[in-house]
Amino acid sequence: MFYRESWVQVDLDQIKENVQWLRSQTNRQFIAVIKANGYGAGDASVARAALAGGATMLAVSSLDEALSLRYQEITAPILILGVVDPAQAELLLQYDLTVPAVSLEWVKELIQVPIKGLKVHLKVDTGMHRIGTEKVAELQAMLSLLKANGADVEGIFTHFACSDNPDNQMTEDQAARFEAVVDALKTPFRWVHSCNSDAAVHYPKAPGNAVRCGLAMFGVTSYLTELKPCISLYSRLIYVKQLKAGQPIGYGATYTTQGEEWIGTLPIGYADGWIRRHQGRSCWIEGETGEFVGRICMDQAMIRLPHAFPVGTKVELIGPHIPLEQVAQELGTIPYEVLTLLSDRLAKVYIENGRIREVANPRLDRLMQEK
Repeated sequence: MFYRESWVQVDLDQIKENVQWLRSQTNRQFIAVIKANGYGAGDASVARAALAGGATMLAVSSLDEALSLRYQEITAPILILGVVDPAQAELLLQYDLTVPAVSLEWVKELIQVPIKGLKVHLKVDTGMHRIGTEKVAELQAMLSLLKANGADVEGIFTHFACSDNPDNQMTEDQAARFEAVVDALKTPFRWVHSCNSDAAVHYPKAPGNAVRCGLAMFGVTSYLTELKPCISLYSRLIYVKQLKAGQPIGYGATYTTQGEEWIGTLPIGYADGWIRRHQGRSCWIEGETGEFVGRICMDQAMIRLPHAFPVGTKVELIGPHIPLEQVAQELGTIPYEVLTLLSDRLAKVYIENGRIREVANPRLDRLMQEK
């Protein structure tokens, strides 16, 4: 249920199909990356769709995100990709969560508390220089300490920095470093993973028996037509008026009507993640194009219409006619940022088998559950 006519629409069937296709192409275990609330699409709903498509593990950014999935009754294996405070080992064990070991110092702090059965993946820094270590001796020491204290060191992984560019030599170099480290450790890890969405298809020979994919699940790619987009953003006109030439629009009067123009107002603004840089961008209205004019407000935005439209007319901001990649390119950013900016003020409408399966309105849903 939602009462403000702006929403994110998520095609769950398409997520499943994208995961199935990626699995068929990579022939590896599939780790579905559900961080940042499923890239703004809803963590639990996306997780269930990915698992239905054949994912065997989920990955998130933080302990908080992992607990969010567990609280929503997601029981699949969950790998936390970011650094976790070693003091939270008891919580990790309680909720059966997998954690990255990022340094020898981190491991030494971790083993100050009971960790028997704790699932761990060693994080190897092969060139990203964000977290992890590249030193084989340090990794061997980490492995020995973890095993001696009863941890289940089930995996090892790295992250490629430039895999979105198939011509960049850095990915080949990182892959070679990672393979050398894995060989040197001489340990039969159950999970070995290096490929993210781009690398999963660009680098089929990259070392590992699993791939980690996030954005590719949503069909956001400029090079794989087999993957289909499954996230759209819509709004509806809440007000329409005709203005004469020379009339200013919005804060700062940054746009002035050039002639008689029809102006429509949408209930979406920068507090929803539709930031002010969208001014001048296009939207899609019943087969025709509109343009955002005037500054995007906190809660509303104005668009120039080709002619009069009734209040309630549906407007596509991201979707089949306004691809996410196009939106990101026009904003000078990447699709990840556009999606993760979308706030929980926007309801989520989930489509399955061609019909609405669920409507989630995070803010109202929480209040209704409390009552």
